Amino acid sequence: MALPTRPLGSSGLEITTVGFGAWAAGRGWFDGQGPQGDATCIAAMRRALDLGVNWIDTVSANSLRHSEEVVGRLVRQLPEGGRPYIFTTCGEMGHSTSGMVEPCSLLTLDSIRENCEASLLRLGIQQIDLYQFHWPDYTGIAVEDLWSAMRKLVEEGKVRAVGGSNLPVELLERCEEIGHVDSLQPPFSLMNRGAADNEIPWCGNHRTGVLCWLPSGDWRRDSAALNPPKPECNLALEDALRLIARRYDTTIACVATAWTLVWPGVTAAIVGSRSPEQVDGWIGAASLQLTPTDLEEIASALNRPVQMSERSGKDVTESKRAE
Repeated sequence: MALPTRPLGSSGLEITTVGFGAWAAGRGWFDGQGPQGDATCIAAMRRALDLGVNWIDTVSANSLRHSEEVVGRLVRQLPEGGRPYIFTTCGEMGHSTSGMVEPCSLLTLDSIRENCEASLLRLGIQQIDLYQFHWPDYTGIAVEDLWSAMRKLVEEGKVRAVGGSNLPVELLERCEEIGHVDSLQPPFSLMNRGAADNEIPWCGNHRTGVLCWLPSGDWRRDSAALNPPKPECNLALEDALRLIARRYDTTIACVATAWTLVWPGVTAAIVGSRSPEQVDGWIGAASLQLTPTDLEEIASALNRPVQMSERSGKDVTESKRAE
């Protein structure tokens, strides 16, 4: 099954517009909804690959490194030359071995290289396709030095491309002065649109790919904004998404994910799954073409004007109509 692809900035990677988020394989995190069986996770990844997804995003945090081990098991089962792109991160350590407490930032010159070497072993690969800071550093080490360490791994061939997660424009600018930022992984969804103001336009102007982070499983289940008590505007959003989903005989998760893919500057969305059935619930987002009418209905339900793209000077609805 062929899915639409887009270039990840200027990295040379051509990736499907939806990718598999494997953090659930880490056996639980503070927002991971508990333990995940390895066999079920591998089955979910296989389902995504069978349906055309060509990249997996995983993590190497202390309590989540099992995610890389599970991805590595899958990679070793695949035929030579048949593996997907593998993206992973550095810069986090769990507060506890249970993994149910939010990790903290631990990003040093030594940890960047040590994490990379350990990730390569766990994943069973010779080169990481995309290696990312998970959070900015707060220990006082200059981001320029940290980014130089990341770029050094590219020069050595251990990593093909490098990016960051949750980096503000100020840090993106400082990194870019040292060497190109291939990608940014910001939280971006209907319920968290902040990155559209600054980070996503910056990426569009610098040929930097954008990988949106989305909740695992059903996007509504984990959103406090869409659980009781629900503000009236969020009830309207849920109703609007349900109507559009019925229009296309698809799921609310597909519509919500497809909305992020329309946004100017967004390359792809990372969607977590805990089972093959959950993959089936969002895979259609890659091919779902929302119309200007659909986008206007969603914008109206959000109870705010359609946000402007600083890069194009046009709103999302106008941009889509122009296509």
